[in-house]
Amino acid sequence: MPNFLPINTILVPQGAEYKAVCRGLSGVTGSIPTVVAIPVGMKPLLKYLQKSSGNAQFLAPKSRVLIMGVCGSLSDRYKVGDIVLYQDCVYQGKRQECDRTFTTKLHSYISDKVSLVKSLTSDRVIWSAAEKRHLGKTLAADVVDMEGFTALEFFNAAKVSVAMLRVVSDNCQHDIPDLTPAINSDGSLNPFPLAMTMLRQPLAATRLIRGSLTALKVLEQVTNLLFSGNRLE
Repeated sequence: MPNFLPINTILVPQGAEYKAVCRGLSGVTGSIPTVVAIPVGMKPLLKYLQKSSGNAQFLAPKSRVLIMGVCGSLSDRYKVGDIVLYQDCVYQGKRQECDRTFTTKLHSYISDKVSLVKSLTSDRVIWSAAEKRHLGKTLAADVVDMEGFTALEFFNAAKVSVAMLRVVSDNCQHDIPDLTPAINSDGSLNPFPLAMTMLRQPLAATRLIRGSLTALKVLEQVTNLLFSGNRLE
């Protein structure tokens, strides 16, 4: 990462996304940010951030937090493996903006690899392709995740600069399994309900796994690009 854009902390959902970012940073020489695994979902994330609010690393003056991970597409324009940089997040009619200066500098650094998008944050998994397309049209949103609005609301209130960089893991042409029942109240994944959900919908599960593997590989590569300057494959 160029000296003009220091990043103090990367927040990334726990599990495969966290591991992909860590792989991207492995072998990078020089200073790298602290990578923090966060829970999945709005309520678990808010609880985690409030509990961690005494951490000076999160809330230090002039600190920059980059939130990374995967997201779902709500538009035909964005396909699996596309890298997106958020402008803002909406939730139930409310809107939170990412830091414009931080986002603009990130965009200028990887502009040929990334699209600026508007995001919807949901408190449940949006698994139906029909619902994705409907939400995309009615809310003028491009992608969906389960943490963005909560993170922006928390850090914006604390006057901390936040940017959000994600990779599309599922499109809006096909259904994916409804993983909501497999997400525990603490934001972790419960392996047994997850396995049962995937077994009940084998075609959708195969599509989700394939898309996730593609997105995680790109997430690893873009992390490495940001902090080492290596090119994406």
